Amino acid sequence: MWAASCLASCCAACACNACTTVVSGISRRSARIAYCGLFALSLMVSWILREVAAPLMEQLPWINHFHKTPDREWFETDAVLRVSLGNFLFFTILAVMMVGVKKQKDPRDSLHHGGWMAKVVCWCLLVIFMFFLPNEIVSFYESISKFGSGLFLLVQVVLLLDFVHGWNDKWVGYNEQFWYAALFAVSFVCYVGTFAFSGLLFHWFTASGQDCGLNTFFIVMTLIFAFVFAIVALHPAMLLKLFDCCHFLGTQVNGSILPASVISLYCMYLCYSGLASEPREYECNGLHRHSKAVSTSALTVGLLTTVLSVVYSAVRAGSSTTLLSPPSSPRAGANKPLLPLDNKSSEQEEKDKAKPVTYSYSFFHIIFSLASMYSAMLLTGWSTSVGESGKLVDVGWPSVWVRILTGWATAGLYIWSLAAPILFPDREF
Repeated sequence: MWAASCLASCCAACACNACTTVVSGISRRSARIAYCGLFALSLMVSWILREVAAPLMEQLPWINHFHKTPDREWFETDAVLRVSLGNFLFFTILAVMMVGVKKQKDPRDSLHHGGWMAKVVCWCLLVIFMFFLPNEIVSFYESISKFGSGLFLLVQVVLLLDFVHGWNDKWVGYNEQFWYAALFAVSFVCYVGTFAFSGLLFHWFTASGQDCGLNTFFIVMTLIFAFVFAIVALHPAMLLKLFDCCHFLGTQVNGSILPASVISLYCMYLCYSGLASEPREYECNGLHRHSKAVSTSALTVGLLTTVLSVVYSAVRAGSSTTLLSPPSSPRAGANKPLLPLDNKSSEQEEKDKAKPVTYSYSFFHIIFSLASMYSAMLLTGWSTSVGESGKLVDVGWPSVWVRILTGWATAGLYIWSLAAPILFPDREF
């Protein structure tokens, strides 16, 4: 008994020393990596509690105060929402504290990049405290999370549009035959992938002998968007006629086949993602023919894909000078890597303190707050799944419509990115 106690104490001491070493090694240049790691940790905790916390939560009287105990799925969803709420509050508090930070000499700049031991402790305490809140608060958070998830998806769309236009401008800027050929090759592959993907969608989600008009409508609409993108990119004058802007005929449309092809492929992927999220018992969902249950490995792959997508979106948003830079920050920071790892000398760091910040710290944390809501909706199937679908990540009719509407919003924003310079030539876009 004494030996076991000593061993446990030694293990705890080693764990504390390891945590201290890790957090003390987080430098200014790697702070964003640490925030991503903390966010990924929250998703792992949500996933674990979703699988194992239900029996324990059934014994908590302030949670299970019902006359009839809900089914296991209710407790799984509640556990995910409570972890998400703690994560949301953590990043929202940081976002409020970072409002107005414009110079690196601001004391809050050090708070943003340092104090990691205190941050980790506060995060843990917040998550634990969430399990003592009444169910009404968690239910309210569940309701607003659907709207917050929509905002996060909108940010993803804006970032994608910014990325593809930047990609196109960079390759065109080389003004060499090789890069023009590369543009054509990538565009051709994207369009081939788009139309091949659409064929698979017709095969998987429009079962013969079933009334699958809704699925057919989704796929056909996405194909129409792809054709419209191509026409607008190849014949910009048609866009001018569409908006009755004949007096702007001298204005050049900043369109290209590369952004059009990439956006087409992304819209088709969103269509697939939405159709694949249909309940497994739905007759037009071809995926249910292969298996009635989803294996743990498939769920793990789906969750890992979600983690990578959410983390990339948050980091990309927090690093985008185009979207998030305060007015006083230098825009040259757009050419810097997203997650720089190089170390600086102390003299250089002192000089940097007088410089303006390169991105909005407040908005950076807001992105993580919205991502917390979005990930909770993914893990709970938008809190509407029942039966077998309740064990799947991101399955249910709300998820279907969110993905489909996101695809339509992507199409609308892309057309607007081409039309806005024509409609408002005196403004900068």
